[in-house]
Amino acid sequence: MLRIIDARSGEPTDAVPARRSLVRVHARPPGFDTTGLRVLLVADVLVRALELGGTPVWATSGPVADPDALRASAAALGIRPFEDHRDATGGLGATHTLQVLTPGGGATDASAPPGGTADDTAAGDVRVGVAPVEPGGGPATGPGLGAGAGPGADTGAPDPTVLRLALLQHRRDDPLRLDAAALADAAVTLARWRAAVAAWATRPSRPVPEEVRQRLRTAWEDDLDVPGVLRVLRWVEESDVPEGARFETYAYADRLLGLELTRDIGAAS
Repeated sequence: MLRIIDARSGEPTDAVPARRSLVRVHARPPGFDTTGLRVLLVADVLVRALELGGTPVWATSGPVADPDALRASAAALGIRPFEDHRDATGGLGATHTLQVLTPGGGATDASAPPGGTADDTAAGDVRVGVAPVEPGGGPATGPGLGAGAGPGADTGAPDPTVLRLALLQHRRDDPLRLDAAALADAAVTLARWRAAVAAWATRPSRPVPEEVRQRLRTAWEDDLDVPGVLRVLRWVEESDVPEGARFETYAYADRLLGLELTRDIGAAS
């Protein structure tokens, strides 16, 4: 069962109040920048985690300035589309809502409805806190992330999936400063894993070991601990798990991560 630390109370709470009940994930990006992309990315991974657990999800996002540019950059990062929805507090009756937002987002972000209060999240909503990406810490958007450059962009924008991994390597509630070293490390890791997955795919298939599957699920169900998931993959990479099972493990975890880890299968043949 996925449990999230509510940023409002600081207490862990069930992300799904009742089995198979509809859960709304509402992303509230503060604007068209890397922090806005990080909010959407956390919401995207949260939707994936819920779906892997069999939960039906309604994914929405609040309005921002220049929504088309943000949407294009999000798509380049492999973030699936969210339904535009100005009302942050509901829309389908008693739907349980997980609000994905930065600190103070309830008071300041562009998704607050007209006439909203200083805290326009409903009393029963769970706040999923996302720390900002520090200004100047790396490319915000740019040609590599969608149609046209955004605030602070330059022509050296990284491969979008590299940026996705660089953002996922840190806990969502830890402030993040992306620099050249962090992006280079993510690029090396991604290239190595894709090459390994392509090689493992040529071996006889073996199921994901149950211990490994449980370690992966334990990580992401504990407050969406994606860095914990990545640590499990690093352990599997160097373990004595059969190569066919390593392939299945990486393919399974990528349903959460969205890193296109199987992309290079057959590329060398």
